[in-house]
Amino acid sequence: MDRRAFLGGGALVLLSAGGFVAADGQNLFYAAITEDFPGGILTAPEAFDQTSRGEITLIDIRRPDEWARTGSGEGAHRIDLRDDDFAARVQAAAGGELNAPVALICARGVRSARVSNQLIQAGFTNIIDIPEGMLGSAAGPGWIARGLPLVTDN
Repeated sequence: MDRRAFLGGGALVLLSAGGFVAADGQNLFYAAITEDFPGGILTAPEAFDQTSRGEITLIDIRRPDEWARTGSGEGAHRIDLRDDDFAARVQAAAGGELNAPVALICARGVRSARVSNQLIQAGFTNIIDIPEGMLGSAAGPGWIARGLPLVTDN
């Protein structure tokens, strides 16, 4: 693959197959399409471990067709982010507590960052993002590629 470097705004930027990458390794395309998130983040294996130990409530916020296509991470509650009562369902899954640790996962980390911010605005105080998602992103290979357990529809 042809890689070209250019100087943009005082930073060395490389064009690669994954998009524009700054000299510090940050994927600029990924950074541009995701929201800043002030809360915690976990890798997919960390999320699985903490879910398995009952330390966090894991919520798969994707659509039902996505759950059917790939399955969901073992231990995840499936709550479609488009549901009118989404925040109430997340709160119920977390035992009714707004301060309980809740980790969100989507396909590639874009929706989970956005929805994490929305839940914080709704009063949740311990939202955690899994930015690599189920399918992988610049943040990591993703739940599926890491071979973590899945629950699939039959």
